[in-house]
Amino acid sequence: MKRLTLGASCVLVAGVALAGCSSTVTPPGSTGASSGSTIRLSAVASDKEAIEGTIAAFEKANPGVKVQATFADVDPYQSTLRTQLSSGTAPDVFFAWPGNGNAGAVEVLAPGGYMEDLSNRPWAAKIPEGLKQVTQVDGKTWITPTTFTGIGVIYNKKTLADVGGEVPTTWTGVLELCDAAKAKGKVAFALGNQTPWVTQLVDYALVATTVYANSPNFDADMAAGKATFAGSGWKTAMEKYLEMNKRGCFSKDPLGTSFESAVAQVGKGEAVGVVQVTAVATQIKEASPAGAELAMFALPATDNPDETRMPGAAGGAYAVNAKSPNKELALKFVDFLAEPANMNAYATVANAAPAIPNDSFTPDAAFQTLIDHQQAGKTATFMDQLWPNPKVQQVHLTGVQDLFSGKATPDEVLAEMDETYKSG
Repeated sequence: MKRLTLGASCVLVAGVALAGCSSTVTPPGSTGASSGSTIRLSAVASDKEAIEGTIAAFEKANPGVKVQATFADVDPYQSTLRTQLSSGTAPDVFFAWPGNGNAGAVEVLAPGGYMEDLSNRPWAAKIPEGLKQVTQVDGKTWITPTTFTGIGVIYNKKTLADVGGEVPTTWTGVLELCDAAKAKGKVAFALGNQTPWVTQLVDYALVATTVYANSPNFDADMAAGKATFAGSGWKTAMEKYLEMNKRGCFSKDPLGTSFESAVAQVGKGEAVGVVQVTAVATQIKEASPAGAELAMFALPATDNPDETRMPGAAGGAYAVNAKSPNKELALKFVDFLAEPANMNAYATVANAAPAIPNDSFTPDAAFQTLIDHQQAGKTATFMDQLWPNPKVQQVHLTGVQDLFSGKATPDEVLAEMDETYKSG
C-alpha cells in the first residue's frame, strides 16, 4: 500500500470528537479587535446551541457586556484558529479539544503560549481526576471542560419499532438488526464517511470493547512501547466495521454520504440510527418530525454483554487567548461557564453530563446509558485524546476511507498508524 495521505482531523470530544463535529453555520471568527465591554468567541457548530445559551445568560447577568460568537465546521475551524493564533488575531475565548488528538487540542496549543493558564481559577481544582490528564499540560490547567460525552448509537424509537427490531446487546444482535432494517427497505445505521471526521466513530465504538474490555491499560502500554495497533483488538474492530458494511448495515454508499445526509436519513426514518457523539442528537431532533423520541445504546462488539464498553470522555472545552486584549472579561466568562447551573444547562443541550459533577444535574433519560456505563466503570476515553500527535488521527481518518474504497486493508492502515504513533 502506498503511504496514506494525511487528511483533515476531528476529535470527538468530542467531540466526539469526538466531542463536537458538525456542518458550517457561520464563517470562522472575524479578525476584528475586542472592545472593553465586548469579547469575541469562536466554537464548532455542533456546540452552537449550547454555548449560545451560556452567552445569553452571561449577557443578562452582566448588563452592557456583549459576546460576539462565530461558529464553523471542525475542519475550517481548526485551520482558521491556528492562523489566528499565529497572527495574534484569535478570539478572546475559543473552543478547544482535550488531550492531544488534533490540531486544536490543548497539548498542541498550550506549549505554544496561545492559552492562558487557568490553574488558579475557582473551578480548576474541582475537575475530576479522570479528566485532568486531558485538560492539563505540565501540571497546569489550560481549558475549561464543559461536558462528559459519549459515542454510541443514537436511534429513533419509532423507526426501530417499524423494522421490528430490538436494541441489540450482542454482536449477533447488531447483525440481526441490520437484517431486519434491510428487510423493511431501511438501514440500521446511517453512515456519512464522505465527511472525514465521521469515519472514526464506528471504530471507536467497537474498540472500546475489542481493546479496552480486556486491556484497560492499553494507552499506557502503547506509550511504553509494549503494545501496537496492529497487534491488538483494533484489527478486530476494523474487520467488524467492514463486515457491517458488507452486511448492509450502513447507508448505501457511505463514501458518497455526508454527515448532513446521514443525520437527515435518521430524521426521515430511512435509518434506524447513527453511531455518533451525544451532541449530534440535537441536530437529529431538528431533522425529525415533531415529537420524535430518540434514545441511545452502546454498540456491542462481542456476544458477551458484560464485555460491552462505551467511549466516554471529556467533550469540548474552552480556552482563554493568552494575548486577549480583554482578558479579565474573558476569564469572567469561563468562570461563569464553569458554575454548576450554567455547566448543567450546557450539558443538557449537548445531551451529555457536566464535566465537573454536581448534585443538581438530572440527565436526560434518553441518554442514561452513558451515565450507567460511566458509573459502572465501563467507559474508555476517546482514543485519540491520548495519542502522542495529531497525525495518528489523520492517518486513521484517511485509512478508513481507503478501507471502504478497497485501497487498503486493516493490516496496512494499522501499520501506518503504528508508524505515525512512534514518530512522536
